[in-house]
Amino acid sequence: MKSNLIRPAGALVLALALASCGGGDDDKFTVQGSVEGLQYGGLVLQNNGGKDLAVNPPATGTSVSFAFPDKIEYGDVYNVTIKTPPAHQTCGASNLAPASLSDTAGRLAAIDVRIVCDLNAKPVGGTITGLTKDNTGLVLANGSNTGTYTPTLEAITADKPFLYSLPVQVQYGVTYSVTVITQPVGRFCTVANAAGTMGDAEITNVNVTCVPR
Repeated sequence: MKSNLIRPAGALVLALALASCGGGDDDKFTVQGSVEGLQYGGLVLQNNGGKDLAVNPPATGTSVSFAFPDKIEYGDVYNVTIKTPPAHQTCGASNLAPASLSDTAGRLAAIDVRIVCDLNAKPVGGTITGLTKDNTGLVLANGSNTGTYTPTLEAITADKPFLYSLPVQVQYGVTYSVTVITQPVGRFCTVANAAGTMGDAEITNVNVTCVPR
């Protein structure tokens, strides 16, 4: 009789001990983090090539949080990748946590993936026509950006039109306005298609024409 009572009690103790060793969601890790600088929709993340997770821009502020619905076990490796970037932006690991996109669950108390998104930037340029080796000194600048451009002697020595590009790229949605800061020796230069708003492609039609004074 006594033996029959001990067996069920022992089984109950064993079951409780096994439950306390793990197996529930409390012992799993959520692959989660934040995206900084997200301004446009379309961002899709994946963990280890699994289900898609769409992340929308924040309603307020500059950061938005995300979490994958499927948790992972202690010791599992997670690898968050950007399947689809948002419109007009490029995203990657934050400089504050360059290794945070991939790690092992449990190495830290919680998973904190940090992603930063920046607006795409493209060059502004075009063609310069009418300069010869004697017409040095032309200086161009973008009024909405920094940096100036001066043709090299090698570029103008050919005495034919040549391509140029301003040194500082312009972000998507930002206006540009190219002007002549300094006229070259013996020539007067004008700019066609000088101003506009940067889109998703580089600008190649800001053309400069120089004629004798």
